[in-house]
Amino acid sequence: MRPVSIVLLATLPVVAADPPRRFKATTEKEALAWQQDSRKFLADALKLDGVPGSYKPLASNQKILRTSQQEEFTLYELELSAARGRRMNAVLTVPLGGAPDKKYPAVVCIHGHGGSRYIVYDPLSLYRGFATDLARRGYVTISVEVGQHAVYEEGRTLMGERLNDVVRCVDYVVSRPEVDVDRIGCAGLSLGGEMTMWLGAMDTRVKATVSSGFLTTVANMRQGHCPCWDFAAFSDNFDFADIYGLIAPRALLCQIGRQERAPGGFPVDVAEAAMNDVRKVYAVFGKKDKPVLDLHPAGHVYVNKTTIPFLDAELRP
Repeated sequence: MRPVSIVLLATLPVVAADPPRRFKATTEKEALAWQQDSRKFLADALKLDGVPGSYKPLASNQKILRTSQQEEFTLYELELSAARGRRMNAVLTVPLGGAPDKKYPAVVCIHGHGGSRYIVYDPLSLYRGFATDLARRGYVTISVEVGQHAVYEEGRTLMGERLNDVVRCVDYVVSRPEVDVDRIGCAGLSLGGEMTMWLGAMDTRVKATVSSGFLTTVANMRQGHCPCWDFAAFSDNFDFADIYGLIAPRALLCQIGRQERAPGGFPVDVAEAAMNDVRKVYAVFGKKDKPVLDLHPAGHVYVNKTTIPFLDAELRP
């Protein structure tokens, strides 16, 4: 019998290809086209009614449930139309003491997993009462609940419904006479940091975005995190840096605690690598230093020390 020759081939490392829709533009024109195409693609995948801000919003049909007077602001508990077949509850604050024609900036304040529309106003929570601090400084603030894990309406998606509801907050505040439509921001922690990323990325009416406790990668989110963030049209085509890149060249601050750990956390080294990719998008717009990465000494908490001055500088309360 003829001997059989066995040839051993060196095993080469498998290098995963970049998801196909990741940012690759080299000019501002290409970057703008990528952003426009990506928003349209994602709006369709999320089953939104369109790209936020590009279509006539649904009337809010506001119903005031409760009002309370604070020293610097009035707090309203509202019911608003979230979609044609659904209503949602919201907390709204409006500053006191301004002239009748005075215009204020507005911030959509977003909680994380296990939170509520009230918790962003609580100084003893992980959110350190950032919404209350903003309300006292002369901002209109609004908060709704985005922590559901079931789809409310047939034909929708979970992340799409969450995003829809914070977009409806923007729709509502820009309809109010005391709000300056050119000074809209959003801020949140954890899931709230994720939703501010999506809101700033998809709705160009938002001029300043604070994403606390979330800057990360798809690979990290698959280690010990709730999988509610994942839908194939996103994770097969992008990474999170690309979604943050849709905010460019508008103002962006990402905040991460140095005590964050994996799995199930948002480590600093992962955040720094992701921010390098975000800055590549901003660099094409000539704004490489516009996105800010704030590394604070604590863990998974919201820190006002950096975020309040950032919003003050961008939105001028």
